[in-house]
Amino acid sequence: MKKILTIFAITALVLSCATAKSNKKDDTVKKTEQPKAEKKVDPQILKLNNVLMSMSDRFKADFKNGDPYEFLADLQKVLDAEKNFRQDDLSLYYLIDKKHNVGETYVPKDLVPLVKNQYYNISRNDLSLRPDVEAALVEMAKGARKDGITLLVSSTYRSYEYQKNLFQKWVRIDGLEEAERESAREGTSQHQLGTAIDFGSIEDSFIETSQGKWLNEHSEEYGWSLSFPQGYEDVTGFRWECWHFRYIGIEACKFQKKWFNDVQQYMMEFIDAWKSYDN
Repeated sequence: MKKILTIFAITALVLSCATAKSNKKDDTVKKTEQPKAEKKVDPQILKLNNVLMSMSDRFKADFKNGDPYEFLADLQKVLDAEKNFRQDDLSLYYLIDKKHNVGETYVPKDLVPLVKNQYYNISRNDLSLRPDVEAALVEMAKGARKDGITLLVSSTYRSYEYQKNLFQKWVRIDGLEEAERESAREGTSQHQLGTAIDFGSIEDSFIETSQGKWLNEHSEEYGWSLSFPQGYEDVTGFRWECWHFRYIGIEACKFQKKWFNDVQQYMMEFIDAWKSYDN
């Protein structure tokens, strides 16, 4: 709780200073004769406080201390960026996890099949992404090529039924408890959104490859965020996946890194709670 209280200690200071200015009178007027100014709390600050207080204890412990007005300005940049996303499909900020899902009929609009091209490689011929996400992949792949790296796309959009069969496969192989750590149930996978990619070998050793190292260092510059970081299984619900990246846009990646300890799940939970607050 200490960090949350500290961030609002700054707000209290701002408010008290403003009140002091409004209360300043001529030196000849006695203090007892001065009317008391009513302190007004910025409703956005109040909303921010309430949303943050609703988050988990671990979220609160990891949340970056700072100026709440700076935080709100950064949040607005993220929400403004969302206005430029296509409006006929789910937002790139859509919260999907073990508690938040999509139905079996959901399919992203205008899925684009991935084909052989000069920017990135594909592992098979049945891959597809949302068109805006595929365009973002091309931009990142161009950046990687400049550094001598060719990205390999191994898994992209998965339908509800595909994910259902995949989860059951891992249950048969590893048992239910282990499958829950490594594979999403149908309707809860980022892959069904058409905005997530598994790169390379899809195994832990990927982080030691040139691709893995490049993505770890540069993906956020292009709007791609690691979904399941190491040491956050209790937060994301899944073990570390160094190969799984979700496109959320450059502003959101900056926001995530600056305030949320670079944990995508924290930021997505916050944005969802912020949007739901007045509803």
